[in-house]
Amino acid sequence: MSELYNNIEPNVIDDEMLQKAIEEQRPEHIGKLAKRTGINFKDVTELELSFRNILQIDNLWQFENLTKLQLNNNIIEKIEALESLVHLVWLDLSFNNIEVIEGLDTLIKLQDLTLFSNRISKIGHMDTLQELQIFSIGKNNLTTLKDVIYLRRFKKLRTLNLRGNPLCDDEQYMLFVVAHLPDLVYLDYKRVSDTTREVAVLKYQDLIEPLEREEAQALAQLEEELAKQKELEYHKAAFVEYLNGSFLFDSMYAEDTEAAKLAYLPGEFVSACENLFNYGLKEHEKREAEVSDFYESLHEALTANQQEGRKLILDFENRNKRRLYEIRNASSYDIAESKRAEYKEDILQLSDALMTLEMLTADQLEVRVKHIPVRPHIQNMGGSIFSFSLTIFSTITQCRDLENRHHEELLEISITTLEKSVKNELDEDLPADVQMLLVDKNTIVNAVNTSHGIHLLKIDKRESDILSNTYRWQISVTEKAVQNEINRNRERVREIIQYIDNLQEELDNLRDPGD
Repeated sequence: MSELYNNIEPNVIDDEMLQKAIEEQRPEHIGKLAKRTGINFKDVTELELSFRNILQIDNLWQFENLTKLQLNNNIIEKIEALESLVHLVWLDLSFNNIEVIEGLDTLIKLQDLTLFSNRISKIGHMDTLQELQIFSIGKNNLTTLKDVIYLRRFKKLRTLNLRGNPLCDDEQYMLFVVAHLPDLVYLDYKRVSDTTREVAVLKYQDLIEPLEREEAQALAQLEEELAKQKELEYHKAAFVEYLNGSFLFDSMYAEDTEAAKLAYLPGEFVSACENLFNYGLKEHEKREAEVSDFYESLHEALTANQQEGRKLILDFENRNKRRLYEIRNASSYDIAESKRAEYKEDILQLSDALMTLEMLTADQLEVRVKHIPVRPHIQNMGGSIFSFSLTIFSTITQCRDLENRHHEELLEISITTLEKSVKNELDEDLPADVQMLLVDKNTIVNAVNTSHGIHLLKIDKRESDILSNTYRWQISVTEKAVQNEINRNRERVREIIQYIDNLQEELDNLRDPGD
């Protein structure tokens, strides 16, 4: 397309262009309305920006609900600024000057991607597009059949267009593609025949079989990593990540290479961490159950409120069916006005009853929500958090005591070893790196004391992290419950007002007998 636009000034995607494009693609009456009232870009689901001499993609962040985007027949050089279009299903970038596939990572819902007639020389950077079903990349600069192997990761890919690339000149092109993409239905606008598929499989089975084994191994490794990540996230939710083993102890020596030369692994330290780990998982399950019970109690209270509200409305409607009929068929103005006044008074009483019921419900829920903060004497979430915090403090104190004891023993052993080294009384030769520490008493004492300080800081930080995460979790549960109740109360009050307004409007619309 560059030749066509050589003598034309490139355009940028600005609000004026976007406004005009939306107006053009809508029906005439909607387009006119949009001109008068303006357009909310968040409401737009399809956008066509073809043949507009666009050089750079930009200013599309507001279209967060866009599902279809056409940017074909422009002079775009780079795929960019599409990060916010996470709902995009259909993207056309054909007939541009794009050289590299990039900038598509967030488009995980994309099903149809067209990059026809660009300057792309390699297929890649598309790993997140697992929903891809249709891919057109014909008339580019793809030269090697190995690019096709990359497309095996797209298990839903059924339609592929590569026509017009140099790789298509290879006499084995079609068989290679079909063999490596066994689920492909259409290739270069033609349906793949069963005969072609059979020939392709036979020809390339020696290449495909080891490839499938490699992919199976990679998939198994990925699943294992995902399982570990899921397990870690569960441990984090329980605030006990990396306490199931020697992780904390190892981290104490990770940045303390001098002390590591003299260290030994105290089993009691690891055992204390594992005890806290197992306790933390049990407490996590208990907290989750308590949160579930808490919301269940809220639901029960709301259900009772809804039932009582429905009863009030049903009684009102049953009571006033006859009155509405009498108003419509009143024999005189005075009788109609009298019935209207009775009906209006009933509406006011219903409004007061519904609002009073809602106020009582809000008060009840407020009391329940107040039970979430730490209250050691109450058997609720706060109580379990308090108990968990005490256990953390007790266990971490045990770890500190073990570190202190370990420090004292290590210091004693180090000084004794130094004395023996000076007298040449060592039973065995020490490693060279340990001998470097045994220069004199001050050197060895300073090294051991410094490492002891580092270890205590590590332990203190772990305790602080657990307690902080516990507190943040509790605050988040409280804030969520409070905000949910605020939103519910506002919505319920709005519903009551709307219902009462509708009743009043119905009363106002009743005609007088003489009209």
